[in-house]
Amino acid sequence: MDEVVVDIDMRELESFYHVVKEGSFSRAAQVLYLTQPTVSAHVASLERKLRVQLLVRTTKEVFLTDAGKLLFRYAEQILNLREEAVRAVESFAKEMRGTIRVAASSIPGQYYLPKLIQGFRCLYPEVNFSLETLDSGEVVERVTARKVDLGFTGTMIASGKCTYEVFAEDRLVVITPNTPKYRTYLSTGFPIRQLTRENFIRREAGSGTRIETENFLREMGVDVDKITTAVEVRSTESIKQMVSEGLGISMISQSASRDYCQFQKILAFNFDNVSLRRKLYLVHHKNSILSPIAQAFYDYAIKFGSGKGGAAGLREPLPSYSNKK
Repeated sequence: MDEVVVDIDMRELESFYHVVKEGSFSRAAQVLYLTQPTVSAHVASLERKLRVQLLVRTTKEVFLTDAGKLLFRYAEQILNLREEAVRAVESFAKEMRGTIRVAASSIPGQYYLPKLIQGFRCLYPEVNFSLETLDSGEVVERVTARKVDLGFTGTMIASGKCTYEVFAEDRLVVITPNTPKYRTYLSTGFPIRQLTRENFIRREAGSGTRIETENFLREMGVDVDKITTAVEVRSTESIKQMVSEGLGISMISQSASRDYCQFQKILAFNFDNVSLRRKLYLVHHKNSILSPIAQAFYDYAIKFGSGKGGAAGLREPLPSYSNKK
């Protein structure tokens, strides 16, 4: 049997709510600037649609039935939400101020968000940010629990409560110590088979960089279980420092490798004929309504990432300072 969909008119719901609130049809009519027969007709229409009695009418008073009590609670929430929506839009039209709560994994948080936030605050200087830096899995947990407005991650973590939108692209590179052994690969390229012969420095298990690295390696036919892990850390900065000290090699975001490459502390390599591109994602709870300022920042991030927000956008980071050539 097909389900019957009841179309409740907002005016009817409003009449019902005010009859209960005011305790009579006449006073509700005065509040709504309607005639009493109109208010009575609205309530009667509502009862007819729902096929249940909502009010018990006497000559002096009006009482709620059990069904009426249930509907009244929802009516109150619906009408209050309508008022909040109107106030929010009016406030948005007048001013943009407040705090946006953001959680970001290390690569978006360190190498992309500073530029995004700076550009957004140039437009809306009275908006400020509360920023947490976590791994990608923890970011999604914060978004899922509605503890932040938006999340930025380096990979997609399975979640039925979140939606993902690509806001930037980056690529992964192999980084090595800047020693004669590894400088020999500058002309030939870093061989894939060499990965299983080196000590590897990895990010923690929930890191987007680690997840994407392992995905890429598997696609290239590398058995990730045969890679020797020397150290596992939670910080990309720690990885760069350890690689520069000769503890091993690693794979990190190209954008994160620039500073150490610039000062020749490490070398960065792409693989022959392989572009290890990774997507960076903007995450929000699919059932949450963003505040006006959070929605504006969301739209700004997507637009900026596509290259339409000024400068070069965020789609294509600068090339690394050292490569296979």
